Parts: sequence; structure tokens; C-alpha cells
Amino acid sequence: MTLPKRKLGATGVDVTILGLGGEGVLRTYGQDEQAYRLINRAIDLGITYFESAHAYDGSESYYGAALQERRKEIFLASKSHARNRSGALDQLNKTLDAMQTDYLDLWQIHDVREESEVKQIFGSGGAAETFYAAKKKGLVRYVGITGHHNPSIIRQCIEAFDFDTVLLPVNPAEPAALSFLEEVVPLAVQKNMGIIGMKVYFRGLAKQVPGVSSLQPFFRFALSQPVSTIVIGCDSVRQLEDNVAYAELFEPMTPEEQGELLAIVRPYARQLMYYKPL
Repeated sequence: MTLPKRKLGATGVDVTILGLGGEGVLRTYGQDEQAYRLINRAIDLGITYFESAHAYDGSESYYGAALQERRKEIFLASKSHARNRSGALDQLNKTLDAMQTDYLDLWQIHDVREESEVKQIFGSGGAAETFYAAKKKGLVRYVGITGHHNPSIIRQCIEAFDFDTVLLPVNPAEPAALSFLEEVVPLAVQKNMGIIGMKVYFRGLAKQVPGVSSLQPFFRFALSQPVSTIVIGCDSVRQLEDNVAYAELFEPMTPEEQGELLAIVRPYARQLMYYKPL
């Protein structure tokens, strides 16, 4: 079987509905062999979307060592947490060097949380200037924004700048908390942005939810939303292969199935969103 693909918004690029995230074994140091196997196994299994971040320990260097001649087979993304122009440029140069590539397919402003950050990023001398210039020069093909905590902040960002993509949490605890699904996703759809889902399994805590026997319902829930792809970090090749199996067999959840999962998760939503053991 081949992995289903969806359009990454107005970019027109087809990406697999499952992407390899930069967490898990990739967010470590000294696990070169394991990281090499994981990245190349993901390519062998047909995954096309791969991402990292400058803040993710050795992740970018793992990609640089593992990809080599396979770089052109994939859509490669990373992120910068710098908030000013010079800091973002410095991180971009270090990212390209670590990943051993001349360009990124997608470069994202990472984890914007506060109003003060929005003002700095989009003000004079802010990081947005570097992102715009990098795209114009061809150092990056597309630019995006990521948000983990406050949907209203991310909404401000995508209203202030023509980003190609947005990366945000997509899971059944969302509607019971500050909801990216309700506040950000409709605007992103309206703007024809590529929507990338993360935190599908609440960093593994989904396994602890009573009444749910596997992770597959969380996987199906995420991909039943208007997303282009979901990214999941993996601790092992086995975890990767399990997720690929879910992707190959994916069928959208009915509204009734979604409602049932939402009801099961609702009592634990706050703990799951803030990554506290149940």
C-alpha cells in the first residue's frame, strides 16, 4: 500500500498524511545510529514530510547525516525560535549547515506564545523580515508559523503575515481547552494555508486515557480535521511502523465517532493538554 497524500494548502505540494516529527529519538544527542535508521526507514515506507527545529538538540544534524543523496526525495522543514532579524538569519545559516542542504522546503517561526513576541517578530528588525528575505532568495521555499499554547496569538500572526503553513495541536482535548481547532483552523482554511497537526498523542499520554484501547482513534481524529498532514515523533522504528500502518488504513471518523471520543477524553482534557500524568 502507498501512503495517502493531501495538498499542503496553496503551495500545491502533495505531502503524505503522516510526517516524521522532530521529537522522540531525533530530539537527543548521541543516538546517531538509531536516528539514521529511523529517518531512512521513514523514507523507505513512503513518508515525504519530515521536520525538525533549531531548538531540537541534535535533530538537524541527524537529518544532515542521514539524508545525503536522499534529500531530494522529501519535503524538509525546520523552525527558528529567534524573534529578531539577525538571530533568525544566524539560526537559518546554522540549520542549513547542520542539515547539509542548500535550502529548506519549509521554514517556520517556532512556538509563538506572547503578545510581546508578536510585536517583536513583526516589528522593525523582527524575524519576519528574515523569513521574507529568505523566501525571496530561494533559501526556503515556503514559510510557516507554529503555536503550542495560545490560539489567539497564532491567529494574530496569520492575520499579520501571509504564511504558507501553520503547525498547531490537533487532538480531542482541544475543544475542551483553548481551542486551535475552533479559533485558528477556520481562518487557516479560509486563507488556504497548509495545516499541519501535532500533539496527536499528547506526547504519549493518550495511552493512559481510560476507555481507549489503542492510539488509532487519536490518529483518525486528527486526520478527520481539515489538515494537510500530521507530524508524530517516534522513539523507535516500531513506533514509526505502527503509525504508518494507521496511515495506510486511515478512514475518516464519522461525526458520531468523533463525539464519542470527545466525551471519553473531556474529563482528562486539562491534564492531557498540559502533559500531566492521568
